[in-house]
Amino acid sequence: MMQFRSFCASFAALLLFAMSARAGELHGTVKNGTTGKAAAGVEVVLIQLQGGMQPVANSKTDAQGQFSFDNPSLGSQPMLVRAVYKGINFHQPVPPGRSDVEVSIFEPSKDPKTISVASRIVFFQPSGANLTVAEEYSIQNNSQPPQAYFRPDGNFEFAIPENAHLQQVAASGPTGMPVVQAPIDKAKGKYAIAYALRPGQNTVRYSYEVPYPGNAATVKVATVYPAARLLVVASPTLQVSGDGLQSGGQEQGMSVYGRENVAANSVIAVNVSGTAPPLQSAGSESGGGQGAQDAQAAAPAANIQSIPGRLDVLKWPLIAGFVGIFALGAMLLARKPVVAVAGGVPAVSGTASSAPTSAALSQVDAAVGTSLDALKDQMFRLELRRQAGTISDEEYARERARAEKVLRDLVRG
Repeated sequence: MMQFRSFCASFAALLLFAMSARAGELHGTVKNGTTGKAAAGVEVVLIQLQGGMQPVANSKTDAQGQFSFDNPSLGSQPMLVRAVYKGINFHQPVPPGRSDVEVSIFEPSKDPKTISVASRIVFFQPSGANLTVAEEYSIQNNSQPPQAYFRPDGNFEFAIPENAHLQQVAASGPTGMPVVQAPIDKAKGKYAIAYALRPGQNTVRYSYEVPYPGNAATVKVATVYPAARLLVVASPTLQVSGDGLQSGGQEQGMSVYGRENVAANSVIAVNVSGTAPPLQSAGSESGGGQGAQDAQAAAPAANIQSIPGRLDVLKWPLIAGFVGIFALGAMLLARKPVVAVAGGVPAVSGTASSAPTSAALSQVDAAVGTSLDALKDQMFRLELRRQAGTISDEEYARERARAEKVLRDLVRG
């Protein structure tokens, strides 16, 4: 916890410097990740994220794959660069204070064997007369040579229960920039999205609601792709059981269940009952407390790794925040990992000085709070990936180190 608090203090200090970084100019390069060469003649769009995704400038790369933009919003607020190649959008976030960027594009592939589902996480949260279900897929693209898996008629499919109402879908690539997707209705509860799944780890998230009469429901979780592991996460005030689910006890105040080797085209019936805990109770729980230890001791053995106690600040509000992001209807900048930290710091009017005004300091505090929330979310999801067995200890350490690199990037230029 001391290390985390030190990081928070460093973040606050560096954010002040980031506010004074050079604004208005951006120089970039588009590189073809399949060929390893600079990409000439590629359409490039500068997108402003605040107030919705608003294109504010267009350009094309030269013979060396280079481009530049001159816009007053650059450097003062999070922006996005979109490179359009063969009808496919490739995005790269531009955090405040950043004056250069490299955008990677890839040759497209329609071969479904290009991708595999490493894990799937399902969150449950009661919401009045309905039960909100948020699902997250970890999708790996290990194509060689590296290619982006894409089909304009939908290259990633999913299904929701018959009585469910789909709320929102978002997808992100290795850059961690979630982009809301327009679902393609395939009928009978089946949907697809047309999103280029780039080499490396990609994520697809969606949420839906099902009726929750009498605070109980059976959710039929349908699988389209085979998954190495399924994780179910819920508040301990909920009773959860299902086909083949094994309890992993309580971790960070949340109940975790797992199932190995989920087959494609199957349905897992998950029984959920109970109510959500009061938000204020989450802060009083102890992730490494005796209650969690007792629950773990009493639970059947499951191949689920323990979450380190240093993350005891990540409780139910974090899960509530995960579900809540699907209601934004735009770029998921405030809550998702890398997005808010790397490119989601809210703009602060004015320039930094040796004696900032109290108003400016309050804006900085708000920006720091938002970014720290995103950092907490990132850390929690990293732990879930460790539970799902989709990340090694070395990869986990690298992901945490990326946050420090992001801070350095904020003050570049």
